[in-house]
Amino acid sequence: MKKAPKRLAPLAMIPLLAACADQGTETTDAMEFESPAGEATVVMTLPVTTESEAARQDFDEGLYALDVGRPNEANEAFEAAVADDPNFALGYLMVASSATSTEEFTTNLARAVELADNASPAEQTMILIMQRGFEADVEGQLAAALELVEMNPESPRAWMRLAGVQAGMNDIADSRESLKKAIELAPNMAAPHMALGNNYLFLDPKDFNAAETHFQAAMDLAPDEAQPYDLMGDVHRAQGKLELAAMDYGKAAERAPDNGSPLQQRGHVNSFLGNYDEARADYNKAIELENARGTNNGPFFIPFRAYVNIHAGDPDAAIAELMELNANAESLTTEGAIDVKIIALSNVVQIAMHYGDFETAAEALVAAAVLMRQQGEEVGTEQFQRSQEQTITYWEGMIAARSGDAATAQVKADELTALVEPDANPRRMEAVHQILGISAFFQGDYPGAIEHLSAGNPNNIYMKYYRALALEETGDAEAAGAIYDELAVYNFNGVGYAMIRADVLERSAM
Repeated sequence: MKKAPKRLAPLAMIPLLAACADQGTETTDAMEFESPAGEATVVMTLPVTTESEAARQDFDEGLYALDVGRPNEANEAFEAAVADDPNFALGYLMVASSATSTEEFTTNLARAVELADNASPAEQTMILIMQRGFEADVEGQLAAALELVEMNPESPRAWMRLAGVQAGMNDIADSRESLKKAIELAPNMAAPHMALGNNYLFLDPKDFNAAETHFQAAMDLAPDEAQPYDLMGDVHRAQGKLELAAMDYGKAAERAPDNGSPLQQRGHVNSFLGNYDEARADYNKAIELENARGTNNGPFFIPFRAYVNIHAGDPDAAIAELMELNANAESLTTEGAIDVKIIALSNVVQIAMHYGDFETAAEALVAAAVLMRQQGEEVGTEQFQRSQEQTITYWEGMIAARSGDAATAQVKADELTALVEPDANPRRMEAVHQILGISAFFQGDYPGAIEHLSAGNPNNIYMKYYRALALEETGDAEAAGAIYDELAVYNFNGVGYAMIRADVLERSAM
C-alpha cells in the first residue's frame, strides 16, 4: 500500500503551481498544456527550473492530475520528476504539496528549501510561501504570496496561491476576488473554478448557488474527470438534496471506477439519510478499492465508517472501532501509520468528551500526546514541536472545560496563549477563545460563552452549535434558530457534525 488522502497536513494543501520553461531556463511566457484527455487546459505561466526534459514532462502530468483532483497520481508524477532530476527544487515542493503523510511533507519541503538557490526568484517565493505556512508565520506567508502576484501578475496560479493564503486568514472577500482574477486569466482551466466553488461552499458568507455555477463550469471543462461531479455532489448535499448528491457521486464513480473516494462520499449521504447498512457498505467498498489500487487511503476512510455508529446513536461502538484502528494501524498501511493513529485517538477524545466519558477522553489524549511528541521529535523543528504542544494543550483545556473544571480550563487557556504567542497569525487566539467559551457555557455563563465562541474559528461547526445553545439560553431564539437552520443542512461528515446533527435537526425549523 502506498498513498493517503490530503487531509493530514493542511499546510501542504496549496493551489497548484506552475510550469513553462525550457531546460534550465526561466521564462514566464504563457503556454497551454492540453490534458491527456484533450479537455481542460492547464495554463502554465510561472517558471520551472530543471535540466531534465523528462522531469518537466512528469511535472506537467502531475500538475494536471492535481488540478483535476487526482492527488495520488499527481504525487507519483512529482516523485518521478524529482527522480529524473534530484536537484529539482519545485518538484520537491510539489511532492510536499501532494504529500500523503507528515513525514513525506516535511522531508520534501526541507529538500525544496535546501535546493532553492538552484531555482528562479518566483520558484523561491513559492517555496517560501509553503515554508512560512509550516512555520505558522501566516503574515510572512501573505507577504510572500503578494510578492508572487506582483512578480507574476498574469499567472492564474499566483492568484490561486494568494487566494489560499487569504482564505486561511479568513479574508474571504479578497480570496474570492483573487480566484475570480485567476479565472479571468485562465477561463478554460477547471482548477480555479473548483477552488472558488469550494470557497463559496464552505466559507462564510456561503453562496451555494455560486458554488454550483462554478462546479458546473468545471464539469463542462473536464467532463470525463470524476472530481467536478464529486464537488457537485457536495453542493447538492449542502442544499439538502441528498438523493441528488448520491447520484452525483455515482457519476463520479463511473468516471473513476477504481477510486474509492466517490463511494466514500456516497457513504456520507447514506449516513445522513439513515441508510446505515448502505453507508457501511459504501465505506467498505471504498476501502477495498483503495487497497486494490495500492494506495493507503483506506485507513483514513475508516473513521468515517466509525461515525455511522454515532449517526445510529451508538457512540460507544464508534469509540471501539476507532480504538481498533489505532491498534491495527501499522498492519493497515506502510506509510502514515502514526498519522492514522493520531487521527483515531483524537476522534476518541472528542467523542468520549462530548458524551461525558472524561476518563476515556483523557486516556486517549495521553496516548495521542505520546505519538504527537514522537512525531515532533522525528520532524525535528521547534515550530512543529510547538504546534504539537498547542494541539495537546487545546484538548487538555477542552476536556477540563467540558467536565466543569473551570480552573484547569483557564490554566490550559493561559498555557495555550503562551504557546501561540510567537505565531505571526492574526487568528492564533481562536483556539484559546474556544476553550474559554466552552468553559463558560458549562459554568452557566452564557453571555461569556457567546463572547468567546464568537471569537473562535468561524468555520468550526461544533463551536457554532454551542454558540447557538448559548444564544438560546440567553433568550435570543431568533439568532439561535438561524444557526440551527444553517447547521441542519450542513451535511458534511466529520466527528463534530456527527455528534450534533440529530439534536440540530430537532431544534431547526427546517
